[in-house]
Amino acid sequence: MSDRFYSDARLYDRLFPGGEPAVEFYRAAARRQGGTVLELGCGTGRKLVPIASDGHPCTGLELSPAMLDEARRRADERALAVEWVQGDMRDFDLGRTFDVVIVAANSLLHLHETADLLRCLRAVRAHLAPGGRFVLDVWNPDVRRLAAADGVRRTRDALSFVHPDRGAVRVDVAETYDAAAQVTRGTWFFSADGQPDFLVAPLELRSIFPQELPTLLSLAGLRLVERFGDWSGRPFTGDDPIQLCVCESD
Repeated sequence: MSDRFYSDARLYDRLFPGGEPAVEFYRAAARRQGGTVLELGCGTGRKLVPIASDGHPCTGLELSPAMLDEARRRADERALAVEWVQGDMRDFDLGRTFDVVIVAANSLLHLHETADLLRCLRAVRAHLAPGGRFVLDVWNPDVRRLAAADGVRRTRDALSFVHPDRGAVRVDVAETYDAAAQVTRGTWFFSADGQPDFLVAPLELRSIFPQELPTLLSLAGLRLVERFGDWSGRPFTGDDPIQLCVCESD
């Protein structure tokens, strides 16, 4: 994971605002299952805090101290008792099981090696209560976009935002795709008036292809029950931008 990319939690939340359909999907999944909820790679708590507000006992595990501090602040503002744990999703033991385990917002894609993915998924399996559900979302790799990753720095207009201190912030990204590793290697550049490249951060994310995902889950003792292509619950097709998966123990 890029420590620098996640070093400013509030900047991160401004970079990726909204997300209400995803939040509502995960809230609905927790309501259907009931019980306790664990989110791995919980970030700033944008999904877990609303779930906790519905009355579910919640635990969030996150590697970045900055992101975890913002999650604590968000929960404290709402007087919600959420357990926050700093830890690595590849190697954790909380000593109990959960009715719902979540890995949202491409967090799983920070694990580049197959061995690390399996370590994480097997840890999920060990923390899943009998009859529990594992819910995750990752993007559906677009081979045309991957092939177009030529390393040229380009402005991402859709990602521009206004910072309360810096004013308008422009975001540029340069990416290449390592086909052998299935990893997109990017550098993100954040600039404001009079502050060119005030933050330059690497971000490297793996791709997990649709036929690969069920195999990884199976090797970890998990079974794919449902796969959706959007937050409305429409069945997944190869052209969909995301793989939204509901899993259970084998």
